[in-house]
Amino acid sequence: MSAGEQIDSLRLATAGSVDDGKSTLVGRLLHDTKSVLADQLEAVHRVSTARGLAEPDLSLLVDGLRAEREQGITIDVAYRYFATPRRSFVLADTPGHVQYTRNTVTGASTAQLAILLVDARRGVVEQTRRHAAVVALLGVPRLVLAVNKIDLIDYDEAAFRTISAEFAAHAAALGYASDAVVSIPVSALVGDNVVTASTRTPWYAGPTLLDHLETVPVAPDPHDVPFRFAVQYVIRPRTAEHPDYRGYAGQVAAGVIRPGDEVSVQPAGLRSRVTRIDTSDGPLDEAVAGRSVTLLLADELDIGRGDLISDVAEAPQAVTEIDTTVCWLAEKPLRPGARVLVKHGARTTQAVVSELVVRFDEQRLVSVAAPEELRLNEIGRVSLRTADPLPVDDYAISRRTGALLIIDPAEGNTLAAGLVGVPLRALQETADAAEPAVPGLRDEPVTGAEHADRATASR
Repeated sequence: MSAGEQIDSLRLATAGSVDDGKSTLVGRLLHDTKSVLADQLEAVHRVSTARGLAEPDLSLLVDGLRAEREQGITIDVAYRYFATPRRSFVLADTPGHVQYTRNTVTGASTAQLAILLVDARRGVVEQTRRHAAVVALLGVPRLVLAVNKIDLIDYDEAAFRTISAEFAAHAAALGYASDAVVSIPVSALVGDNVVTASTRTPWYAGPTLLDHLETVPVAPDPHDVPFRFAVQYVIRPRTAEHPDYRGYAGQVAAGVIRPGDEVSVQPAGLRSRVTRIDTSDGPLDEAVAGRSVTLLLADELDIGRGDLISDVAEAPQAVTEIDTTVCWLAEKPLRPGARVLVKHGARTTQAVVSELVVRFDEQRLVSVAAPEELRLNEIGRVSLRTADPLPVDDYAISRRTGALLIIDPAEGNTLAAGLVGVPLRALQETADAAEPAVPGLRDEPVTGAEHADRATASR
C-alpha cells in the first residue's frame, strides 16, 4: 500500500450471552494487533497478578467501568478503535445481560458486521437467538459466529459443526444468505484463530477472525439513495458583514446534495433550490452522507429545527399514522392506548399507540397476532398515531430517517427503538407460535455440553 493510499474502515459490534468471553475476545484483538499502549498493558498485568492470575486478563482492556471490573461483566457499550495495514476498525463491545439488551441495540445500530459469541460448551442459547434477531432487525448485513472456548472441549470438531449448523438455520430464518454468515472456532484466552491460525484445529481451513474482518466486503455508505437532511439549527448571524445570511445546519443523513439541486422541505411541502453548501473549512461542491454542513437556499422559507430537507423527486410523505417495528426497552409493558412521545430526527411530538399488530417470538421465529402487551426486550410491530405529521422513510430505504425513538412523556426515558416498516422478514408472516419456524429448534442448547467436565477453568 502506498503512503498516500487510504485504507477503508469497518464498523462492527460484538454480542453474546453472559460469560461467553466478548471482552476477552476484544482484548485479544487489541493485544495481538499491537493496538494497546504500554502503560495500559502494564496496568492489566498488575491487576491480573494481584488477582492471582498466571496470564493477563485481557478483558480489562475493555471493561472500563469500575462496576464492570468488580463484577466481571460488561454493562455499558465500550467503543474501541484499532487498525491494521489493511483496514481500520470501530468496534462496539455490547453487554450480554438480558437487562442491557437496549445497549446492544445502541451498539449494533450503525454496525456493518456483528460478531456473536457462543460458549463452545453451551452452544446457541436464548440470548444468542435474541441478539441475532436484534441485529437482523437493525439491518446489520453480515454475521460472524465466534464459537469461543473451543479449548475447553478439546477442540472438538463435531461440537463446532453442530453449533454452526444450528446457528446457520436460525440466521437463514431471519433472512441472512448463507454467504453472509461465517462460523469460526476460537479461544479468546489462548488466542486460537483470533489473529493467528491455530495448529490445534487442523480440521478448520477457514480464515482467522482478523483475516475475515480485514477482507470481508464492506459496502460504502450509499450515495444513490434519496437525499435527506434534518435541520438541527438555523444560523442567522445578522451582522454587518452577513446581514441577510440564513443557513440551515445539520448532517446529511442519506444521499448527496450539490449547489443548484432542487429540494423539498417537509412536513410543510415547501420547495426551493440549494445555492451554497457551507462548512467551517469553506464552501463545498457537494456533500455526502455523514457530512455536517450548512445549506443556503434561494428562497426565504419558514424552516426550523426538526424540518427535513430532501430531494424533490423522492420526497418522503409526512404522515400521522406510522407502522413501526419496535424493540421494547422498558420494565413497564407497552399496551394499546399508551400515550408516548415520538422523536424522529430533531423533531419530537406526542403520540398514541393505537394498536399492537404482532409480537415476534425471537426464539421460535414466529409472529403472534394482536398481543395484549409487549414486555421488556420483546420485538413487535405497533401502529402509532402522532399529533404532528412526521416525514418518515421506510427503514429499508434509509436507516437514519426510517428510525425513531419512543419516549416516556412523564420521565423522559427512552422506552423503545422503532424502525418504520417491517425490516425483519420473520415479522411479515403471522403464524402459530406453538410450532417452531426453524426445523429442529429446541429451547435447550444443542452442542458440546457433554464436554463441560473437561473444563479446567471458567471464564
